[in-house]
Amino acid sequence: AALRPWTPAFTHGDLQIAHVFVDGDEVTGIIDWSEAGRGDALYDLATFTLGHEEHLADVLTGYGTYVDLDVIHAWWSVRSLLAVRWLTEHGFDPFAPGCEVDVMRSRM
Repeated sequence: AALRPWTPAFTHGDLQIAHVFVDGDEVTGIIDWSEAGRGDALYDLATFTLGHEEHLADVLTGYGTYVDLDVIHAWWSVRSLLAVRWLTEHGFDPFAPGCEVDVMRSRM
């Protein structure tokens, strides 16, 4: 589903809750644009909600257009597998409690 045809957009590339600053209901800043570039906007939505599925409906409501949930789920899988690889390559344990493998298992 993530490999379907999509319209390129400017994306953050690593959008996660720790990179977004809010004051009440207003976003006041977004940091860490090192992976920004041309990509699939739904990848940013998926990355932002990965591990926070309970907020997915709210995020999608604010997005303002139809989003295929299969695409979000596919990007969750891709992102988790990439994170497992990065963690392993950098000496971290992706099987540690609360880490990527736990997130993937919770979706099975």
